[in-house]
Amino acid sequence: MTVHRGTARIQSVDRAIDLLLAMADASPAGAGVPALARACGLNRATAWRLLKTLQARGMVSVDEATGLYSLGLTAVGLATAAAPYALIAAAHPVLEGACRQTGETASLAIPGIGGLTYVDEVTPTAVLTASWLGRSVPLHATSTGKALLAFLPPEQARRVLAEDLPAFTNTTITTPAELAAELTATRTRGYGTCVGELESALYGVSAPVLDRTGRPLAVLSIWGPKDRVSERMFAELGAVAVQAARQVGAAARLTPDGPGGDWPDAPPVVA
Repeated sequence: MTVHRGTARIQSVDRAIDLLLAMADASPAGAGVPALARACGLNRATAWRLLKTLQARGMVSVDEATGLYSLGLTAVGLATAAAPYALIAAAHPVLEGACRQTGETASLAIPGIGGLTYVDEVTPTAVLTASWLGRSVPLHATSTGKALLAFLPPEQARRVLAEDLPAFTNTTITTPAELAAELTATRTRGYGTCVGELESALYGVSAPVLDRTGRPLAVLSIWGPKDRVSERMFAELGAVAVQAARQVGAAARLTPDGPGGDWPDAPPVVA
């Protein structure tokens, strides 16, 4: 272990942080070891060892088919834990607008290890509705989770596809192939949907809040009871969710183009 004299800095930690910063600047598809090593002034062997350690802790993920590395869910969780209040402050007026426009609950969720947690919501004043504030939800059984998974780098999404997918209702997706197809459809639409897959009475749509490189930092949802939020309303509500998510990203200075810009390109999710 090398310690820089006078600064108490550990060289290996410095180098690992340099690699994380280089990945943050890379495209959503990720970057290979040679490119990351060059960007950080490291030899390939050193970069590879550091990346494998970061991968073991969930800080980075690698697409085994391409060898490209990208930030992992643990890194995303740390980022959102470090500054959730700024994101919530940017999102709250947008949630209020989406709630007024649709008459349904509008929520914001942020990713963490093992799932998503709802950190803010605005509910319609004239309607009695359940609150999900503070609740964590599984990724495969909610529109929120599917919106997150569809816009993650494929290797990270594949990790979820490889896990057990428990059924919560008779509409929960429980096979990797079916979930992979749903994630592809979600990315094409720009928003995820849920037809009572976690709680049979609740339907909704969700769109990701993306950072400058196209990675999801949060998810914005519009949802309610199935007698009001039917499948025939998904396209209309989905368009509201997509626009609202872009507004949150623009307000928080996260998105590359602001409201109305095109979604960044990324590889499709495959099982």
